Amino acid sequence: MLTETTRARALADLPPVISDSLLALIAMANADPRPDKIDVGVGVFRDAVGNTPILKVMKQAEQRLFDTQVTKAYLGSAGDKRFAELLRPILLGPHAGDERIAGLQTPGGCGALRLGFELIRTANPNARVLMGTPTWPNHAPIIRSVGLEIVEYPYYDRDGHVIHFDAMLQSLGAAREGDVALLHGVCHNPTGADLDAAQWAEVTRVIAERGLLPFVDIAYQGFGRGLDEDAAGLRGILAASDEVIAAQSCDKSFSVYRDRVGSLFVKTGSVEATTKAMAHVFQRSREMWSMPPDHGAAAVHIILDDPKLKADWHIELDAMRTRINSVRQRIAAADPRLAYIGQQFGMFSMLPFSKDQVIALRERHAIYMADSGRFNVVGMADHSIDRFVEAVVETLDG
Repeated sequence: MLTETTRARALADLPPVISDSLLALIAMANADPRPDKIDVGVGVFRDAVGNTPILKVMKQAEQRLFDTQVTKAYLGSAGDKRFAELLRPILLGPHAGDERIAGLQTPGGCGALRLGFELIRTANPNARVLMGTPTWPNHAPIIRSVGLEIVEYPYYDRDGHVIHFDAMLQSLGAAREGDVALLHGVCHNPTGADLDAAQWAEVTRVIAERGLLPFVDIAYQGFGRGLDEDAAGLRGILAASDEVIAAQSCDKSFSVYRDRVGSLFVKTGSVEATTKAMAHVFQRSREMWSMPPDHGAAAVHIILDDPKLKADWHIELDAMRTRINSVRQRIAAADPRLAYIGQQFGMFSMLPFSKDQVIALRERHAIYMADSGRFNVVGMADHSIDRFVEAVVETLDG
C-alpha cells in the first residue's frame, strides 16, 4: 500500500520539463522595460497601432449572445453543432454537401489536432506521421503524446528561401500505405512558404497513389489570398482521397485567440464508416474535455448565421489580410535580401539568423523573435517597421 511519503516521492521524482521556448520568449519580452521594444515572437495579429483588436462584428455578436442566451447548460461532446455546419461551406467549398464528411467543434486548432491524432492512433497504431521541418513547434509534441512515430523530412531552406519540394515528394513517395501526411493548409507556420497550385496537385497525386492519410492543419484561412483560395489545397485533397482529416481554427480569422475556437472534420469512404469514426471521436473528446467551451463558437455561429454580420466579417477579415500583405511588401522593399518575404503568405516568415544573432537583436535593439529566426510580420505597429528593418539589415550586413 502506498503511503503519503511514497506518493510525495513519486511526484518529486518526476523528470524536469523543458519549457516552451515561445512562452519563455513572451515572458522575456513582457519583462523588458525598454519602451520601444518589439515583440515579433508571439503569434497574434496586430493592427497599425500595435493592438490585437476584437473585431467589431465579434462585439456585435457577443452583445447579441449576452442579450439572448437563456442557459449555459451542457451542449454535449459535439459542442455547437450549428457552428460546425456553418463552417462547412467556408472550409469545404464544393464538398460541403458530402455526407461522408462530418465535423465537430473543438477547443481551438490544438484540440482538433490532438483529437485527430487520437483517432489515427485508434485506427492504426503503426501509422507513421510524415512531418516537414521546420513546422509549428507544437505539432511534434501533440503527435508524440498519442504514441505515433514521426518521420521528418526537410520542407524549407531557410538560407535559400525555397521549399525543399523534391525532398518532400521523395519522403511521401517512400511512405507506407496508411502513413499520415501532415500538411499545412495555408500560411505555413513558421516559414510563410506555401505550396503553389502545381505543387499541391503533385502532392495530392502522390498521397492518393501511395494510399496515405492526409491530415491538413488549416489555421489561417483568409490570411493568405482569400477564403476560397486558401482552402484550395484542402479541397483538392478531398477530391482525390477517400480518407482525409482536417484540423481548423477560427482563432485567427475571427481574432478570438483566448476563446479557443476550432473544429475537426473527418472524411471516410462511406457514410457508415464516417459514423463509426465519429463515434470514436466523440468518445475521445468526452474523455479529454467532455464538451468544448461555448462562448467563442457561439459568437462565430451568430456571425455566420446572419448575412449582414457575415458580410461585415468578410470586410474585417479582408482588412487583416490586406495589412499582412502590405507589411510584407514594405519589409521586402527595404532590401533585396528581404524580397522573398513579399512572395510569402500569412503572419510568419523566417530570417536566416543564427541563435547568437537573434540574441544580439534582443539585447541591442529590444527586438524579440524565436531563436529559429521566425518572426511575426504583423507583430509590430507601423511606426516600428522601419526600426525593425534597419536592425535586421544591420544584422544581415554582419
